[in-house]
Amino acid sequence: MKKLLLNTLSLAIWLVACEQAEKTSQSLQYFDLDEVELLDSPFKNAQQLDKKYLLDLEADRLLAPFLREAGLEPKAESYTNWENTGLDGHIGGHYLSALAMMYASTGDADIKARLDYMLSELKRCQDANGNGYIGGVPDGEKAWDEVASGDIRAGGFSLNDRWVPLYNIHKTYAGLRDAYLFAGSEEAKLMLVKLTDWMIGIVSQLSKEQIQDMLRSEHGGLNETFADVAAITGDEKYLTLAKQFSHQVVLDPLLKGEDHLTGMHANTQIPKVIGFQRVAEINGDSSWTNAAAYFWDKVVEQRSVVIGGNSAYEHFHPSDDFSRMMQGTQGPETCNTYNMLRLSKMLYQDSEDVNYVDYYERALYNHILSSQHPETGGLVYFTQMRPGHYRVYSQPETSFWCCVGSGIENHAKYGEMIYASKGDALYVNLFIPSRLNWEENGVTIVQENNFPEEASTQLTIEKASTFTLKLRIPKWVAGGDVSVSVNGEPVEGEVIDSYFTLSRDWSAGDIIKMEMPMELNAEQLPDGSNYYAFTFGPVVLAAKTGTDDMPGLFADDSRGGHIAQGKIIPMKDVPVLVSEADQVEAKVSPVEGEALRFKIEGLHADGFESLELMPFYDLHEARYMIYFPQANEKELAERMAQIEAEEEARKKLDDQSVDVVLCGQQQPESDHFIKNKDTWIGYLFDEHYREGSGWFSYKMRNPSREAKKLYVKYLDVDHRRGTEIYLNDQKVSELDLDAKSEEQLNELIVDIPADLQKESTLQLKIQSKEKLWMTKIVEVRLLK
Repeated sequence: MKKLLLNTLSLAIWLVACEQAEKTSQSLQYFDLDEVELLDSPFKNAQQLDKKYLLDLEADRLLAPFLREAGLEPKAESYTNWENTGLDGHIGGHYLSALAMMYASTGDADIKARLDYMLSELKRCQDANGNGYIGGVPDGEKAWDEVASGDIRAGGFSLNDRWVPLYNIHKTYAGLRDAYLFAGSEEAKLMLVKLTDWMIGIVSQLSKEQIQDMLRSEHGGLNETFADVAAITGDEKYLTLAKQFSHQVVLDPLLKGEDHLTGMHANTQIPKVIGFQRVAEINGDSSWTNAAAYFWDKVVEQRSVVIGGNSAYEHFHPSDDFSRMMQGTQGPETCNTYNMLRLSKMLYQDSEDVNYVDYYERALYNHILSSQHPETGGLVYFTQMRPGHYRVYSQPETSFWCCVGSGIENHAKYGEMIYASKGDALYVNLFIPSRLNWEENGVTIVQENNFPEEASTQLTIEKASTFTLKLRIPKWVAGGDVSVSVNGEPVEGEVIDSYFTLSRDWSAGDIIKMEMPMELNAEQLPDGSNYYAFTFGPVVLAAKTGTDDMPGLFADDSRGGHIAQGKIIPMKDVPVLVSEADQVEAKVSPVEGEALRFKIEGLHADGFESLELMPFYDLHEARYMIYFPQANEKELAERMAQIEAEEEARKKLDDQSVDVVLCGQQQPESDHFIKNKDTWIGYLFDEHYREGSGWFSYKMRNPSREAKKLYVKYLDVDHRRGTEIYLNDQKVSELDLDAKSEEQLNELIVDIPADLQKESTLQLKIQSKEKLWMTKIVEVRLLK
């Protein structure tokens, strides 16, 4: 793997590079993936499953969109799912990254051959395009020409009528970068630079305001990759491009220490912040690093659940209200945690703050590791927090979601954070069995353990020298104390910034063992509501609640195949932990003779008076509970009455629904083939909405021709709003609002014209009246 060194430098970057080079000799450094070999453990198993998954994918099918757009004949039919419905080619970029990381991690010849083939075919595409471009965006040439001319039509998840083309092409940029950095491909480097020069040409005639307007459309971490190109080439023009692609709407509040995240699409923002930090690493701007760290704090400390994940229905909810997370069926998105780990890795290197490693470990074990099926290698999109729901797994021939793309990368790079170095100091951050070849210092170390089933790890020095060994003392250690022995003899070490530190002349054969006592902890939901999860050491515990009615457990290629659409267990039927809040831990006890198995008792629910708790990463193909609602006896009676009333109202509406779109939320809108002009999304009073001065439309499904009414939920909170509603070009209703209602949230129910009730598809169009904005539309349904 190549480090991001600055080569032929402009003066400005050269000055920063000199400062950074001096800093580098005194700062934390990570080991390359090819210096860390995984040994037997669940992580090694996950790596091997991922390698098989990568080889099961057909390169020619992933390449088909790129060849098509370059005017070349594809060698195979494109994959389906997201790969032929507008996001064509996005997995191809992730595939390059995953292959490069897997080759660095394993040295596997088949993986390298696959990577070389992908690059050679993409090179053919770039040559055929003749302008440096490589991409699978459908009819991309037209869209890019429009953008270059200043014709920019940007929405949250669209740009010039294409599904997030900037996000799509970012995966190609990142894939080429990773092929160079991890696999040493000089060809990939040249292709990357040409592709970046192409983008400079696209935006060369645009104003700052036009570029920022374009960035309203999801664009991944383009600022990061452009900063990486600056680092690779040493050319300042690429750093300028990275700054141009840094979204000021997100950056400016963070620079001021202001939290404007509520309602934002979560994984649209995280890659931008990674880019802010990458720019800061290159130009030394500490204010941008502070902005990235502030963002991390607000997401991890205030908006993340116990597994380390964040977002409900892909969006950031209010930090003081996790109800959507608990009640919804689309919990934390794996992509988000993939990116939060990348950000944590960068911020830890900058600050050496061990809190970043504590979070990294928590999220790695309990979200990332758990997001892969331990036998098929299938990958998870949403990890539901709603009690009693389940997860869906991808299949190589059907599933091409974003979380498949980031997922095939996740399990290829487990060696990235286990160790770090600083001068002659070796940091042991994670307790994953592995062999480290620290060639620079002539040291080889083997880490072996049965962690976390056993609360210890052992290091054996195979090749020795004089160095300082720094063993991380995790936040979860019972009492904060660890015990360390060398060759069986207890040793006293200095504890420095949460590291047990030993400096000595080491000998080959020396064995260091660290004991890390664990304890059970109850962790309340961050908003202070009465939901509790349980951890033992770094491990999040969960209970299996059943295996019935789990349609789509292994996803088909439908647009919504990544969503667990089986029966939703009513909250009134979910087990409630009956206890005073300060006594919940007493309801959990270890199972005799079984590591990491516990019994939770005192539950209120038919058939669930007690449940077994196990590590969440061990729980698959089942409905489950991570968070348990808690109530004392009095609260339980009140809770059950309230829940029953709410559930009954919701069930009545759901039972009458033929089709539903939650407005302003990416996947429901994409699944209904949204089209729009001059509208945008927002979040207010705990509701997502779409509004604007133009129009938007959805293709609503009525397969059994049962729909008789149109239901529209809206926020009545604005003055002088005018809205017209059409079905198949027939005007069926209108709304003239002036915020006079006592209710912020209201409903409109309209009869569907008789002639339209016979249609299997209804085109719903909502538009503003002339010279007015439409009201904030929250949800639309077809009702029986």
